[in-house]
Amino acid sequence: MTTSTIEIQTKKLIDDLKTTCASYGLGNDGNEYKIITQIFLYKFLNDKFGYEVKNVEEPNYRIRLKSADKWEDALKDFTDEEYEDLLSFLPPDSPKLKREHFISNMWNQQLKGDFSTLFDATMVDIANYNSEIFSMKTESETKLTLFENITIYIPDTMKRDEFARALVSRLANFNFEKVFAQKYDFFSTIFEYLIKDYNKDGGGKYAEYFTPHSVASIMAQLLVKEGENISDVSCCDPSAGSGTLLMAIAHAIGENRCTIFSQDINQKSSKMLLLNLILNNLVHSIPNIIQGDTLVSPYHKTPDGRLQKFDYIVSNPPFKLDFSDTQPKLIDQKTRFFAGVPNIPKKDKDKMAIYLLFIQHIINSLSAKGKAAVVVPTGFITAGNGIEKKIREHLVTGKMIRGVVSMPSNIFATTGTNVSVLFLDKQNADGKVVLIDASKLGTTVIEDGTQRTKLNIDDIEKIVNTFHNRLSVEDFAVALTYSEISEKNYSFSAGQYFDVKIEYTDITPDEFTAKLCGYKSNLNKLFEKSKVLEAEIQKQLEELKYDL
Repeated sequence: MTTSTIEIQTKKLIDDLKTTCASYGLGNDGNEYKIITQIFLYKFLNDKFGYEVKNVEEPNYRIRLKSADKWEDALKDFTDEEYEDLLSFLPPDSPKLKREHFISNMWNQQLKGDFSTLFDATMVDIANYNSEIFSMKTESETKLTLFENITIYIPDTMKRDEFARALVSRLANFNFEKVFAQKYDFFSTIFEYLIKDYNKDGGGKYAEYFTPHSVASIMAQLLVKEGENISDVSCCDPSAGSGTLLMAIAHAIGENRCTIFSQDINQKSSKMLLLNLILNNLVHSIPNIIQGDTLVSPYHKTPDGRLQKFDYIVSNPPFKLDFSDTQPKLIDQKTRFFAGVPNIPKKDKDKMAIYLLFIQHIINSLSAKGKAAVVVPTGFITAGNGIEKKIREHLVTGKMIRGVVSMPSNIFATTGTNVSVLFLDKQNADGKVVLIDASKLGTTVIEDGTQRTKLNIDDIEKIVNTFHNRLSVEDFAVALTYSEISEKNYSFSAGQYFDVKIEYTDITPDEFTAKLCGYKSNLNKLFEKSKVLEAEIQKQLEELKYDL
C-alpha cells in the first residue's frame, strides 16, 4: 500500500468520523474535536502497538506474531507472563496496551449491553496505563491525560451505546502499520487535515493563527541548512499552538536529534500539540510540553530559577490582545522585558501588542549559539519609536540579527495583517544581515471564499538561496552590515535600502529641439481650447436668470 493510498484512506476515516458525529447531533459542536482527535489517536495507538510487538527483538515472540494472520489473535495465546515479558521489549516511547484495549476486542464486545460505558472505561484505562509516556503537564504540575469519557457528549443516554458502536465500526477498515517504517512527514499532512476545522479558539481570548506550511518551511530551512549535521539540540516554541513550527524545525534537524520544549496558555492547542508529537515520532519530548502562560509563569527554567536557554526557537505569537489582567505582573521584570511592557490603554485593550513581550522573552531564552525565527506584523520592522525600535536597536547593537523576510499580503488565512519573519542568530556578530522583500512573490488563490497568497517551490527556493548566500538582488534583497542598518534608524525593511533608479536616454540636440517644439505646440493648442471654454462659461453665466 502506497503512502498516497493510505493518506486517502486516512482522510476518509477522518471524514467518516465527522459524519458519525454529525449524525448524532455533534456536527460543529464545541466537543466534536475532542471526539474526532481522541478516536483517531486510539486507532493510531492500536496500530502502532501492533507494529511494535511484531518487531520486538525477542525472536520467539517476533516469529509467533509475524507468522499470524492477525497479531491480535496471536496475542490471545500468550500467557499472562509471556504478555508482560513481551511488553518489556517494546521501545520506551511505544504505547502499551492490555489485550482488552484492542480495537478488535471492542468490535467483538459491541453487542453487549451498556457498551458505551465499556468503551469510555477502556479509553480512560488506556490513558492511565500510558500516563508516564503520553501525559503532559500544566505549569502547576497537574497531569493532562490522553483520553476522557467520550459518549457523555451525547445528551440522550439511550443513544450512547449506538454512538459508541458507530465510532468503533469506522476503525476496522484499514491500519497504519505499513507506514510506521517510513518517514513521519506523512503524518504532518494528516494532522493538518485532522484539525483543519478545529484550529481556532471559537472566538476565545487566545485564538491561534495556523501558520501556513510554506511559512513554516521557510523558517525551518533558513534556520537549518540542508545537509547540516546537527545533533543533541533543544528546540522551543513559547507560544506553540498546535505545533506546526515545531514539527517543521524537528523534521529539518531530525526527530531523533532534537528535543522539543513548549508552553501555550490554551489547553485545546496544547492537547493538539500532544497529538502532533505522537503522530510525528517525538514522544520523547512530551514531558516538556506545558500548558500555561509563558509570559506570567515561564515553566522551563534552570535549577537556580533563570530562564532555560535553547538552541533553536520558533514562534508565531499572538500579535495583539488584551493582557491587562497580567500586565502589572510583567511590568517589573525589567531584565526580561528590557525594552518595556505596553501600557494598558483606556480603550481597545484587545489591541495591546503582546507579541513585543514574546520577542523579548525569546531574546532572553537563546543559548550562546542560539538561533530563532519569529513571525511579527510588518509594521514592527519600521516603527520609528517605542518598544519596537528599542528591540530592533538591541538586536543590532548586540549583533544578533541574521535577517528579515517580509512576506506577501494575505499569506495567513485568518488575518489580513502583513507579516515578516525575524531571524536571530547569536553567532552572526561578524556576518552580514540579509533583508528580503518577498511581498511580490506568490500566487493569489481563493480558499473557502477567502483570498490568500500561496508561495510555490520556486518562490521558497529563491528566498532560501538568497538568504543563505547573503545575496543582494535588485528590488528583492540587500545584504548589509550592522553599521549600515544603524544609520537607517535601525530599519529592517529591505525597500528602504534599495537604490533609487533614474533612467536616462541619450538624445541629440536636434532631437531635443524637436521634442521641445512638440511640447510647445501641444501647449499652445491646449491654451487656445482653454480660452474658448472660458468664453463659453462666461456666456452661460450671463444668461442665467432667477425665476420664481
